[in-house]
Amino acid sequence: MKDMHSNIKIVNAITPQAVGTTGSGGGKTSAVIDRRGFESVEFVFQSGLSLATSDTITPVITESNATGSGFGSRAARTLGAAFANSIGYRGNKRYLKLQLYGVGTATAIVSANAVMGDPSNAPVATA
Repeated sequence: MKDMHSNIKIVNAITPQAVGTTGSGGGKTSAVIDRRGFESVEFVFQSGLSLATSDTITPVITESNATGSGFGSRAARTLGAAFANSIGYRGNKRYLKLQLYGVGTATAIVSANAVMGDPSNAPVATA
């Protein structure tokens, strides 16, 4: 039987911090996530409380075949503040980024990890 622990790699995407400027031009964006050696990626993210219940946080996955340019939007979903959730990547581009941005809030704390699965070589070395 295969265990999940030996078949995933977790990459810190966004360290806990205030989401910052509101709107799709703001928020926090991860560094480039390289999928090399992994067939699937699930972004797991969290948001802390906001000052108003109507505030929202939107996760957006962008993808590219190059590390430094050509990133296009792939998936987005709007959620209320104060949540823990995930969004999966469905595509075949090698490089990904995750953006979390708020509407109505700049103070909510957000964080995210990329859980990479289906490795071409298993078990995956853990630190």
